[in-house]
This record gives sequence, C-alpha cells and structure tokens, in this order.
Amino acid sequence: MSAQTPACQLLERQKDNVTGLWVVGPPIDSWLIDQSAGVVSGDCDALREWQAKGKQSRTPFELADGDLQGKKIVLFWPKAHQLGIWWLKWLCEQLPSGTPLEVVGEHQGGIKRVPKMLEELGMPCDKRDNARRCSLFATQTVALDSASDSAWQTFEALGLTLASHPGVFGHGKVDEGTLLLLESIDDSLPKKPLKVLDMGCGDGIISAWLAQRGHHVTAVDVSAFAVEACKRTLAANGLAGRVVSSDVFSALESEQFDWIISNPPFHKERDISYGPSQRLINEAPEHLSAAGRLVIVANGFLPYPDHLQRAFQDVQTLADNRRFKVYGANKPAR
Repeated sequence: MSAQTPACQLLERQKDNVTGLWVVGPPIDSWLIDQSAGVVSGDCDALREWQAKGKQSRTPFELADGDLQGKKIVLFWPKAHQLGIWWLKWLCEQLPSGTPLEVVGEHQGGIKRVPKMLEELGMPCDKRDNARRCSLFATQTVALDSASDSAWQTFEALGLTLASHPGVFGHGKVDEGTLLLLESIDDSLPKKPLKVLDMGCGDGIISAWLAQRGHHVTAVDVSAFAVEACKRTLAANGLAGRVVSSDVFSALESEQFDWIISNPPFHKERDISYGPSQRLINEAPEHLSAAGRLVIVANGFLPYPDHLQRAFQDVQTLADNRRFKVYGANKPAR
C-alpha cells in the first residue's frame, strides 16, 4: 500500500469529519481508503483497493442515480485537465445544484488552474488551504449548459470511427506507435480467424482493426474510460468484441489466445512505471496457445528487448522508425 500522498496530508490536516466521504479519481492511499466511505474512479486498481477494505466502489459508468446525493465529495484533480473538467461537469449532473464539493491536488499536477476552470463553468471558488505543494478548493455544483457527454469525441482513422474520452490515452488522436504496429503486422497476420487479445485497448483502434478483419477479439484495459471507449468504438463500426476491465491478465484467469497484441503504457499519471508492461511480457507465455505470438510496440529507448528475451527467447524486431520499435515473440517450446 502506498505512503500517504501530499494531497491526502492536506486533507487530513483539515480535521474534518470524513466518515461519509466519497472520493472521486483519487490516488491509492491507505489513510484515504480507511477514512472514506466510497470511491468513484476510472482506475480498476483503485476500485480493487477500496473493495478489499469493504468500501463501496464504482466507475462513473455504473453509478446509479442518487448514489452520491447527501455525501461529502472530494475530487482529486487529475493530470489531464480536460478530464478534470469532465469530472466537474459529471458531478454537476449527479448532484443537485448548490451541493458542496471540494477539489484537491498537487501544484505540479495543475491544481492552480482550477479557480479559472471553476469560474469558466460558473462555479464558485473558495481556497480552503495551501500546503505541501498542494491546494484545496471549496466549490458548489451548478446547473450547466453543456453536458459531460459532450467531452466524448469521434474521429476517423484507418477507415474506422473511433470514440475518445479525455480519460483515455492519446485522446482524440491515433498514437504513432500503434500505427507502426498495425502496419508491421498487416501482411503477416494470418487470414484465418484468430483468438486475439488486445492488451491495454485504449480507444479500441487495435480491437476494431482486428475485428474488421474477422478475428475474435478480447480487449482489456485497467481504465474504465478506455473500456467504455473501446465498447463505443466497436459499436460505431458495427463490430463484435469482448471488452473487459482488467489489470493486465488479472480478469482472464488461465485463458489463452493465439495472438496477444499491445501498445503497453509506461506512465501512471506523471510517473514512469514499467510494472504493467513487465507483467504483460512475463505472463504472456502462459496466456498464449501453442505456437502463439506476442506483438508489442514501445518507445525505442525502453528496455523491453531484455525482458522479452528472458521470457520468450525467440524475439524479432518487426519495425523501427527510430522513435518506436515493434517486437514480435513466439511462445517458447516446452
């Protein structure tokens, strides 16, 4: 469990009664989990930590009407400001006008911009505290002219209609690495239908591209925003696929696939984290059928070849445009 974060230290020093506190988009923090009554988050890691302590946890897409009414709410300001604006609008839709709401965050995460954003939304702003390079603001919900759903974008790429949300990696555009990956496998991907896992599906471009070619796709992501975006992308293109919320392979048990394809993340908010990518590589052989294949794309500077070599032995570089590299690895023979 993580040490107490600076933003939570700032909350703790308010000496408020937080017995019924519901936190929105929070970091994983043991003090916060113990103090709060529930969490709303797009991160299934956070949801799992609250659940493990017997606390209520919801994604914003499964919350029932009225679930938050009468609760004390604290929004943790995210790195992506457009996602923060979406959370504010979403909370204004969930709660009656005039409901008190607090917003907390670190200065390096952009919390200082919150007063201006609240002003633009017509929401009041009162600075409650400022310490530990964090700020805490008090505001109230208002009736807004524009809905939170307006944050969703659709755009075209590779002959597909993609749905995108500010909470999804690469919001509103196709990642260069993903394009290189798809280009590199276009000729080598078997024409017969394969059972394929899209690990870290994001907005669903890889899943939709594969499904369009007749493959049986399972898409997973740790982000509820990505899971919802992938579902919308498949639906927008009239394509079938299974989309699952999962921290790497955690929700897949012992299921196996012919191919696993991924553009794995290496950031968690502002921090570089290789943990999920290393677990993907290390555990992939167990989730590949006989003669199965893993294909991943990564920034050229990342140390994936060594990890792949240890897990697979048979590793190839399929493409290299100097910024990104695509690696293929075949399941080791027993």
